[in-house]
Amino acid sequence: MLEKTYDPGEIEARRYPEWERSGAFKAHPESAKPPYCIVIPPPNVTGSLHMGHALDNTLQDILIRWRRMKGDDVLWQPGTDHAGIATQMVVVRNLEQEGIGLAVEGADRGDGNKKLLNREEFLAKVWEWKAYSGGAITSQLRRLGASCDWSRERFTMDDGLSRAVLKVFVDLYRQGLIYKDNRLVNWDPKMLTAISDLEVESREVKGHLWYLKYPIEGSAEHIVVATTRPETMLGDTAVAVHPADAKWQHLIGRYAILPLVGRRIPIVADDYSDPEKGSGAVKITPAHDFNDFEVGRRHKLEAISIFDKFARVNENAPQEYRGLDRFEARKTIVADLEAQGLVEKIEPHTHAVPYGDRGGVPVEPFLTEQWYADAKKLADAPLAAVRDGRVTFVPERGRDEFFRWMENIEPWCISRQLWWGHQIPAWYGPDRTLFVALSEGEARAEARKHYGKEVPLERDPDVLDTWFSSALWPFSTLGWPDDTDALRKYYPTSVLVTGWDILFFWVARMMMMGMHFMNEVPFRTVYLHGLVTDEKGQKMSKSKGNVIDPLELIDKYGADALRFTMASLAAASAGRLRLTPARVEGSRNFATKLWNATRFAEVYGAALPQNFDPSSVEHTVNKWMLGELARANVAIDKALTDFRLNDASNTLYEFIRDVLCDWYVELTKPILQEPDAPEKNETRAVTAFVLRETLKLLHPVMPFITEELWDKLGHRTVHGMLISQPWPAPTSVDATAEGEIGWLVKLISDIRSARAELKVPDGAKLKLLAVGANETTRGRLDTHRAAIERLARVEAVDASAKAIPQAALQIVVGEATYALPVGEVIDLKAEAARLQKEIRKLADEVGKIDAKLGNAAFVSRAPEEVVEEQRERRAQAEKTRTRLSRALERLGA
Repeated sequence: MLEKTYDPGEIEARRYPEWERSGAFKAHPESAKPPYCIVIPPPNVTGSLHMGHALDNTLQDILIRWRRMKGDDVLWQPGTDHAGIATQMVVVRNLEQEGIGLAVEGADRGDGNKKLLNREEFLAKVWEWKAYSGGAITSQLRRLGASCDWSRERFTMDDGLSRAVLKVFVDLYRQGLIYKDNRLVNWDPKMLTAISDLEVESREVKGHLWYLKYPIEGSAEHIVVATTRPETMLGDTAVAVHPADAKWQHLIGRYAILPLVGRRIPIVADDYSDPEKGSGAVKITPAHDFNDFEVGRRHKLEAISIFDKFARVNENAPQEYRGLDRFEARKTIVADLEAQGLVEKIEPHTHAVPYGDRGGVPVEPFLTEQWYADAKKLADAPLAAVRDGRVTFVPERGRDEFFRWMENIEPWCISRQLWWGHQIPAWYGPDRTLFVALSEGEARAEARKHYGKEVPLERDPDVLDTWFSSALWPFSTLGWPDDTDALRKYYPTSVLVTGWDILFFWVARMMMMGMHFMNEVPFRTVYLHGLVTDEKGQKMSKSKGNVIDPLELIDKYGADALRFTMASLAAASAGRLRLTPARVEGSRNFATKLWNATRFAEVYGAALPQNFDPSSVEHTVNKWMLGELARANVAIDKALTDFRLNDASNTLYEFIRDVLCDWYVELTKPILQEPDAPEKNETRAVTAFVLRETLKLLHPVMPFITEELWDKLGHRTVHGMLISQPWPAPTSVDATAEGEIGWLVKLISDIRSARAELKVPDGAKLKLLAVGANETTRGRLDTHRAAIERLARVEAVDASAKAIPQAALQIVVGEATYALPVGEVIDLKAEAARLQKEIRKLADEVGKIDAKLGNAAFVSRAPEEVVEEQRERRAQAEKTRTRLSRALERLGA
């Protein structure tokens, strides 16, 4: 007998180890079953489960469990990412607490007694940290129910993946697709490394706009430039004005004298300058601004870097500023310009400043030599694959985003100035001749051949961007560069499930590498989901205090409740998935309802006879129930096939909560409670059968409770664990039963809705008069009279009424009109007036929202979540207005 109370925590802690021990998660490359493979987006080894992980991995696990039940040989490939900058930061912070630092050239040594680690010593500490603290997230994924093949777990710096990374780098270098170049990068002056755009966060900062006067050569005139960063003026090599700007047009082709420096800089015409912004003239510092860098290239300007890697003023600036921190330099430079009368004005100015998400300080555009991959050439094959349909996107607009980025792709900076990561396999000879090889021994052999003797070699200290190794994930995890059974069977993988935010950083790069080295796409489908936000549509962040911890939700409501909520929210068209704990609580209540319905069935002896045949069922309500089961089965399977996981979840919810737990239980309760009911045994059998098949349908979304109920109902003894069961074949639909019980459900539902809308007291027993009912309907009213009276709270049913009386509530179902006399229960005139007032109020609200949404300025300037909130308010108001208008019609008003 089931426990009275559903306890998800106890069930989940017990069931997951059983699955894992049983081998149910394991892939079988040797089997003849068709493959179905998903590679997990590898979470950072430093990470803890957040709502993004919860969504992403829930969606993957639903697909994996469903395809396992459909008979595929399933591989869900797990693993973690070494997360270069994140991991190095965590370990450095831990070491600092022990009074240990890193022996980084040029860094402030602080306490002279501080112990400093060299590279090898530090890397030993990182591996030590990983052994004891890394990978906590994999145990947290287990709590979520992730059915990965943990026996195949990989790490981006394990031996096999490291060998793959080295081979890819060396091959691409020898093919001319990896090279070194001097370009601007996002530089983190605290972490002392280049970082990717994804590691940069934009923050609104209240700063200033300085209007500086640059003297015109040979003239008393000045040109005024507006800047938020006066300190970078030391590196200016031009001033740009718009070619059509009448204010400055006469100065194009002349020269300005750079204040404080004395450098002669040209005034150039360029469309980059906007006459409507600032002064209309822009100072151009190619070495310290990405836009200026492009202007500099167009006009062949010198790029003068004035900061070192610590963002201190370097030797390219006048002596008096050298060694100053960039922000100290700003104060000094502004003061010096003011002293010379060269500051026209200073305005308060709020603007976006890029910060490193790890270092937490403003990022510096920095001109430095880095390693690059020729992304433009590598993008050709992926672009062709998407164009010809070898890779599809869900939703389809992902295809447009992919094209937009890939067709305008820039060189990919693949080097990082860190110690933790895949060190670049490049060595330099005494004259800086470069040798790229798979090993130091191979590099030395090449050097001997080049120099004709043994020479000392120095290895490049940089490591590869974390995205470089993760770009190989779909084939390196399967054993490449070796020719393995797993690689042959599971590559290309079936689907990649991920968020929009890494479409370019990861998805596109996996396609580049996969197509270059495997000559085949890495996956057939890219399923992109939205971002989990708070209930207002705002991105979760610690600074806003709106972070929802998935582990806390699991502790409180259970993993199944969180999974069901995640799946229900995951509409493919939704950019933002608004989450509230109340929604998860509702999913837990849904699970409790299924638990209680199963207990009800147990109490009344529901059991499945041997060799039960659904086609032998005779009773109408049981035929209807089997038909509803069949319809739900087909709808769920189709929704999962089409990656409409929210539709699958909503179908499950409506079928289980409304059809099974409400309607079927209520309609069959008298049968099960009547000792001598002739349909009792059949109803018990159908109840047991439907529950069993429902557990199979629900299992991919809510695996824990379904496995528990499967076991408690005795099915495990006969068939084995639910996780290993085949997907159920749909039963047939009886059209006659569907029509009859469908009519009954609609009639009772409409009566209930009408009573609620018009605020008819719950205890009021009303008569039900059917006007215009045909013979079939009259027969149904007679057959189901008891159910109608009990469930719709009416005291008598007149199937042959001649006319609708005054003061009656009206409902139309089929050919008949049903009247409920309510004149003695409610004041019809007052109720009609109330409804009309509410409808007018809602119409006004819709009108105001339409005016807002019709204002192009509002839609373009307001935050996305605010615009979305207005759309949702409008939809809700329109829905309520329609419902109240229907209620008013039922009064005959």
